[in-house]
Amino acid sequence: MDPNPSPAPNPVRIFAAFAAYQQTAALAGALALDVFTAIGEGADTVPALARRAGAAERGIRILCDSLAALGFLTKTEQHYALTPDAALFLDRRSPAYIGSAIDFIGSDTIQRAFSDVAGAVRKGGTVLDAEGTVAPDHPVWVSFARAMAPLARFSAELLAGVVAIEENGPCRILDVAAGHGLFGISLARRNRRAEVVAVDWPSVLEVADEFAAEAGITDRFQKLPGDAFRVDFGTGYDIVLLTNFLHHFDAATCESFLRKVRAALKPGGRAVTVEISPDENRVTPPEAATFGLVMLVTTPAGDAYTFPEYERMFANAGFSRSELHPIPPSFQRVVISYT
Repeated sequence: MDPNPSPAPNPVRIFAAFAAYQQTAALAGALALDVFTAIGEGADTVPALARRAGAAERGIRILCDSLAALGFLTKTEQHYALTPDAALFLDRRSPAYIGSAIDFIGSDTIQRAFSDVAGAVRKGGTVLDAEGTVAPDHPVWVSFARAMAPLARFSAELLAGVVAIEENGPCRILDVAAGHGLFGISLARRNRRAEVVAVDWPSVLEVADEFAAEAGITDRFQKLPGDAFRVDFGTGYDIVLLTNFLHHFDAATCESFLRKVRAALKPGGRAVTVEISPDENRVTPPEAATFGLVMLVTTPAGDAYTFPEYERMFANAGFSRSELHPIPPSFQRVVISYT
């Protein structure tokens, strides 16, 4: 008899995956009704929540019971409470609130991209249209800049802890595809003489401009609108930030672009890349491994690249060496490449 028998086949996880979109919808509905914040503020019964949300008691009961079953709430008799994760990340009063991310992750554009995975697999790229989300000035990136900003603040602070930057020395930072601009802003807050040049589409840079004003660095924050592949970066930068950008393109396009990045850096400058990068086996960690599928369905040729692949791209573009820096607890990783 086998002392360690394999578990019997069970369809539960398969069924859960079939129905995973329902969990997304339940969270989106709860966030739209401000259920987590209401419970955090003490409206913890069905009647109280219904009054607060302007919703039917039957609807609130069914939604909250479902959220409790999914592990986002607890229920004791007729009272609901937030789990630690929900209290920290889904209550709007929390400084770590990330609920807005649903506006991008659950957007019509992303949902349409995932509506025909088989078609994207057959084609080897997005079936949205010819260019997918990398089409010029795609409106999804304004949504991204606003919706993902709370989550990005966390990663930006982790990045600032990895990138050694003098507190008072002059420093020129180029933030490519800046989006919300928070990665460059985080570095500029560490150095009162740092200047940031943010590159992105004009509509996206309006969002970054708001965050720069909020951080009090407007006088050190310059906008450079346009296509990152075509706009003239200039030269003499100490740091070029490439945050969640390269994965949208094939390796040859990345290498060509990295030559442009290297030309913009001063001698001794660094390219700092933030990416969702899987291990070499491409199946761990799961958050990074499954990101390749996101690139398949939303871009013509993007991918989730491993560190050795990034290392090779930067080397082929003329960089002398690259280092990998995990930034736990984030599942993103930082690659620092030297001229």
